[in-house]
Amino acid sequence: MIFVTVGTQGPFERMVKAVDDWCAATPDAPPVFGQIGAPLGSTHKPQHFEWAERLDPGEFNRRFQEAALIVSHAGMGSIISALQGGKQIVVMPRLARLQEHRNEHQLATVRQMASRPGVHVAEDEAELPAVMAEALARARDKDAPVIDAFADASFTDALRAFIQKS
Repeated sequence: MIFVTVGTQGPFERMVKAVDDWCAATPDAPPVFGQIGAPLGSTHKPQHFEWAERLDPGEFNRRFQEAALIVSHAGMGSIISALQGGKQIVVMPRLARLQEHRNEHQLATVRQMASRPGVHVAEDEAELPAVMAEALARARDKDAPVIDAFADASFTDALRAFIQKS
């Protein structure tokens, strides 16, 4: 299954519509379920995948864990959760210039995370179909690295030594 999440900042209609279009154009795709946010002026309701505006935390976590691929806004919570779970993730940044967010920090996030194994960046909805296809192929290979929930010991030791010197 592919799990689509827009996070907690409200709807992300541009991404949801792009995923819906991809589903329509990809009849052999695995099932898709999306957590698409509350309407807040949103007019697009997916026609080619199952969805809910919101999920309770237990249901969200269950669907996230069952998914072979995550498709998300460029939120660090979603990215870190996917990497900790060994899942491939496709991220598409919300853009302030399109009134999808308060500022352009998600562009900075995708630039920093793009080289990370398991993170696939679609800068916009035009790139999303190809990036989803690539990530889905990788998800089938089960090669996503898993990151630890805690910082590497060498980092915390260096930080501790730095603090003790100060």
